[in-house]
Order: sequence, then C-alpha cells, then structure tokens
Amino acid sequence: MTQDITLDQGWAPSACTLPTAEQPLRVAEFDALFADAVQGLTRPESTRLRLDLVFGPGSAARTAELTARENGCCSFFTFTLTIADGGLTLDVSVPPEHVDVLDTLQARAGAAATL
Repeated sequence: MTQDITLDQGWAPSACTLPTAEQPLRVAEFDALFADAVQGLTRPESTRLRLDLVFGPGSAARTAELTARENGCCSFFTFTLTIADGGLTLDVSVPPEHVDVLDTLQARAGAAATL
C-alpha cells in the first residue's frame, strides 16, 4: 500500500532546517499523532494552540519525543507538555511571524483527530 503525502508549505517555513526529503515524513508523524491522540483542541491565543491528548504514558512519551525532534529543526516552536489532574495537554506556541504555521498545524490536527 502506498500513501501520498502532500507537504503544505505553510507547515515548513524557510526557518526549518529539516532536510526537504524528510519534511513529508515528519508531517505524517504529526498527522498520525493527531489521529491517535488528539481528543480536543482550542486556540486560547493567536500564537498558541492547546491540544488535549489521550492520557497515558505512551501518548506522553510519543508526544515528547516527536516535539523534541521538531524543536530541533524548527526552533521557533515552543512545546509545553503538561500532565496534571488525570489529563495530558500539549501547548504549541509560536512567535507572531509564524502564526500561519500554527494555523496549518491546527487545521491538520482538527482534520486528523476524532473530536
């Protein structure tokens, strides 16, 4: 089985240092995380997105590992993973000049998640 992975250029701005050939694979990893773990999302601010994730050590570890790798190539992201009160949330923040990237991330998360 083959899968077409289309890279939305809003996702990977010129500030991204991930090799171009690897960018569609990273997008696919995020899409899979969104489909498997996102239970809700809100946009408290234009520069911040909050994802409510499936609670559990597997989701926390997977999210932490993926966001750490993403921060290595797109250092403008700030990822905050919070485990509290039986819940798991991921806050994603960007500076104002990268709001378009956050818009794309929100759209992909909303499309992939089972909300």
